Amino acid sequence: MEIVLPDGSKKTLDAGATVADVAASIGAGLAKAALAGKIDGELVDLTATVHDGAAVEIITAKSPEALHILRHSCAHIMAEAVQELYPGTQIAFGPATDDGYFYDFLLPENISSDVFGAIEKKMTEIIKKNEPFVREVVTVEQAKEIFADQRFKLEHIDDLTDEEITIYRHGSFVDLCSGPHIPSAGKIGAIKLMKLAGAYWRADASREQLQRLYGTAFFKKAELDEYLHNLEEAEKRDHRKIGREMDLFMMRDEAPGFPFFLPNGMLLKNTLLEYWREIHHKAGYVEISTPLIMNRHLWETSGHWDHYKDNMYSTTIDDEEYCIKPMNCPGGVLVYASKPRSYRDLPIRAGEIGTVHRHEMRGALHGLFRVRCFNQDDAHLFVRPDQLTEEIVGVVRLIDSVYQQFGFKYHVELSTRPDDSMGSDEDWEAAESGLKTALAELGMNYELNEGDGAFYGPKIDFHLEDSLGRTWQCGTVQLDFQMPQNFDLEYVDHDGTKKRPIMLHRVCFGSVERFIGILIEHYAGKFPVWLAPMQVKVLCVSEKSRDYAHQVAAKLDEAGIRVAVDDRDAKIGYKIREARSIDRVPYMIIVGEKEAEEGTISVRDRSNETHPFATDEFIAKVLEETRTRA
Repeated sequence: MEIVLPDGSKKTLDAGATVADVAASIGAGLAKAALAGKIDGELVDLTATVHDGAAVEIITAKSPEALHILRHSCAHIMAEAVQELYPGTQIAFGPATDDGYFYDFLLPENISSDVFGAIEKKMTEIIKKNEPFVREVVTVEQAKEIFADQRFKLEHIDDLTDEEITIYRHGSFVDLCSGPHIPSAGKIGAIKLMKLAGAYWRADASREQLQRLYGTAFFKKAELDEYLHNLEEAEKRDHRKIGREMDLFMMRDEAPGFPFFLPNGMLLKNTLLEYWREIHHKAGYVEISTPLIMNRHLWETSGHWDHYKDNMYSTTIDDEEYCIKPMNCPGGVLVYASKPRSYRDLPIRAGEIGTVHRHEMRGALHGLFRVRCFNQDDAHLFVRPDQLTEEIVGVVRLIDSVYQQFGFKYHVELSTRPDDSMGSDEDWEAAESGLKTALAELGMNYELNEGDGAFYGPKIDFHLEDSLGRTWQCGTVQLDFQMPQNFDLEYVDHDGTKKRPIMLHRVCFGSVERFIGILIEHYAGKFPVWLAPMQVKVLCVSEKSRDYAHQVAAKLDEAGIRVAVDDRDAKIGYKIREARSIDRVPYMIIVGEKEAEEGTISVRDRSNETHPFATDEFIAKVLEETRTRA
């Protein structure tokens, strides 16, 4: 096994050498144990094995999995601290999560968040000792002896089928664990306990109720500070809070998971859909609308019934079972099949803002992010094989233009055949190859997501990044050979033979409601002028300028600008604060006696700077920003 060292020299190790051997060979540990290359970074884990002829890397602080390993290790340290502070504590499971870690405990006495400071202090003391995490392999009998006083661990050991079990020791703490872990605790740069919750042992409500302690950890304090700042910002930007303040939407107990859009929300939603219709018209799409309710047989033919019936609502009409559509695609298929098609008709690009219903568990509902009824900006493309690459490229470019419009960065995933798929190996290979070819033509980097495609075909998913660095899966393009086959779709080719079209499913926004929720949080309710439900708010300083304020507003309204007037008998400072922090308008027009006498307006923008304008000049400015979607 040959390894490239940081200085460019090479070292040969015997086959079967451990990573610990590799680490010892490279001194400071600034290398990648592989047949090629080197990277900078600090060693994190030393538990893998270097196999002869294989490219194996040492995990460093710059590796994607490093933070997960750090947090897994910190979960052990938290459990160690809790056991030291509360002797007799029974420990359950303690995994790392996407944003931290948790551990479940049965404590001698219930604790509250009041003790977080004491636990963090103890954890800090443990980290400063910088003791190593030590991996051991033991037999089942040895494990039972080690955990003789830990009944949850003993129960877990009885479920294990391995003859040998791995454990990790750190200081006074020991746990069943397959690892990996950081070499020693000192690599943890910053910790924070986040919250306390209840949990049942093994998620069984008939078993013991435990206390679940959540925390997070980072390599550096600056990273923790940024994370906490983003959490605070996310709370301020919560779309449910902003939605209430701006009168955008509401949720009611009478209709859980079914959002009500209020007048301001409908202005926002319709503006978004006007944009959608405009760009799709330019891209050669036609718009259709398909029924909300169709019979069960349709959904059995499409394959949705077998794969999705638990998420579908149904009803009985004339003694026949009908389904409320969870997707728009079977309706689009019926539109295609409504008349004979020629190769000259293809590609057909049919868009639909379709209302769909999906059954979601009540506990999973979350504002506009997880609802039971929403609009999906679907489009279904029916294409010839020779058009496939060009059409996929066109879809990807359209989706890219949408995300650029809103200032979103994004990354792309290619998801391949799942276990519950329909169709032949040949069709799936052709479908996956088609998507890869299109991405290659675009020169677009992508991550491979094995086994996460739709049941009818592989897909390209777009994961957009908002202003807080959070990612959301929204846009998708899915290639489908199966549904055209299930519905026996055909077109007459140039030689008179009948051929089967290929179907593309795609969305830009995904759920329109969810996308609106994302936009609310991305912009913190401060929408760009073209999208803002209220573009301008006119504030009169006193009753003496009230009539003039309404005259100005009427002129803006006539020009097509969304405007409101605040003519209440309230101090102008209060009106300004409300327009800025509640209505979040792009522009305020402030008029007093001086403006009324001169026939001018004073305009305050989001920078809180105020500028004098002639009314017509300001109207032209707002209309231009709206037209160009600046």
